[in-house]
Amino acid sequence: MAFPASRTQQKPRLAYILAASHSGSTLLAMLLGSHPEVCTVGELKATGIGEPNEYRCSCGALIRQCAFWSDIARRMGTRGCPFDIAAARTSIDALDSAFARRLLRPLHRGAAAELVRDAALNLSTEWRRHLSRWHVLNAALVRTLCEKTASRIVVDSSKVGIRLKYLLRNPDLDVRIVRLVRDGRAVALTYTDPAEYADARVPTLRGGGSGASREAERIPIALAAREWRRSNEEADALLARVPAAAQVTVTYEELCRAPNAVLGRVFGFLGVPPHDIDPDWRAREYHVVGNGMRFDAASEVRLDDRWRSALRSEALAAFDVEAGAINRRFGYV
Repeated sequence: MAFPASRTQQKPRLAYILAASHSGSTLLAMLLGSHPEVCTVGELKATGIGEPNEYRCSCGALIRQCAFWSDIARRMGTRGCPFDIAAARTSIDALDSAFARRLLRPLHRGAAAELVRDAALNLSTEWRRHLSRWHVLNAALVRTLCEKTASRIVVDSSKVGIRLKYLLRNPDLDVRIVRLVRDGRAVALTYTDPAEYADARVPTLRGGGSGASREAERIPIALAAREWRRSNEEADALLARVPAAAQVTVTYEELCRAPNAVLGRVFGFLGVPPHDIDPDWRAREYHVVGNGMRFDAASEVRLDDRWRSALRSEALAAFDVEAGAINRRFGYV
């Protein structure tokens, strides 16, 4: 794969949302993407598509029949980067080496552990080739999205820390990090029943737009709390090595309560002018992959705090054992 001819031009800016899953990243990405100089297509890692003949773009079209994604594929081809959103290979672990995939599985750790991971990965010639191609592919996709949408910034709601680690090393991207935090009790609830608490409001649009069951994804509250805690510990470890000027933190709750104020702060951080939310912001054309809320019709930004009534005292106690301390550190009492 050749480097794009535009490598020497100004680096495109990528706004990366770092968060535990189901923290509101799709909502934040779409609200940011309503700015005329910003675009989002959701999760650029594109790992949750599953069966491509059933998965739907947020525009409603089957993903491989979507005119937007077909044009992105055409434009990527002219850059020497063959691309198919249904088999994007933009995820850091999209390589054939089982050895490398196994090393990429653990969450981001402290500096010493990451040095060990990198040293072990570099033993693999396939990994070294993959990383070079991966940098080219991701930078080309960001630049192509900017050109297609006439935007200056692309928002990636992939959330994953290990992906961000390597994106920060991409010589062709200017990466800025938006850390998104949500009350761990709300997030843990979504893990116990993702179809009910973390997907499209319309049941037939859940599971990627096909109405597929998500029963197999349900996990107990203690495991859910541990997953949320580990995701935030990963973010802490990663951001400890990132300059303060390259990161900003917002919470889901403040986003829902004062969206224009929060978005204004993030837009300033990203280097674009303030832009108040259009009351009908969902009317804008989006082509988002990721969480099922991308299919919802209502433009109202509304706080989802169903955990307060859905979690019983036993579940709250189990959560507190696993993740209460870090939740309180974020100010959730």
